[in-house]
Amino acid sequence: MNETEITEDLKSFPVIPAIRDVNRLDTAISKMSKCIFLLTGNILNIKNIVEHVKRADKRVFLHIDLLEGISKDGMGIKYIAQEIKPDGIITTRANLVNYAKSEGLFTIQRIFVLDSLAVDTAEKSVRNVNPDAIEILPAVIPKVIARVCQRVRHPVIAGGLIEDIDEVEAALREGALAISVTKEDIWDYTF
Repeated sequence: MNETEITEDLKSFPVIPAIRDVNRLDTAISKMSKCIFLLTGNILNIKNIVEHVKRADKRVFLHIDLLEGISKDGMGIKYIAQEIKPDGIITTRANLVNYAKSEGLFTIQRIFVLDSLAVDTAEKSVRNVNPDAIEILPAVIPKVIARVCQRVRHPVIAGGLIEDIDEVEAALREGALAISVTKEDIWDYTF
């Protein structure tokens, strides 16, 4: 895993297709983005899905909290790293970030920003586990994106509730490195 290359891919193509339905995967692969977030999958299909994305020369990140049939512990992460072989993982769980880092995976810690206490808690958690990047949700609160970017000093990906290009641009202006989006008509955005 080359952290710098992944960060550059995110910078170059800041809209990341986020896939909840495997039937939308080929559409996501056809887009310019170099990275795809998988928010679905299970122990029976995830290896084939990851291989399909990689054959298209895209980076793939598994949201392991949403992955079915694989335990959410050190052995589950080891299995994902050694058998599934994604480029990285997305998780809300700090302990899984540590396991994934030890397996050489790019780590994205997902944080839900509900209030100012959540921002403070997120800052402490990020300092403790040191993920490669963080994803904050919802992405439609630009001033919070700016605050988090200033306080955590990690690449920030914003996601959640993005409905149009103006919201993508606002998040990028406030310091987000990239935006994860489930809305297909935004996947072609370039700045």
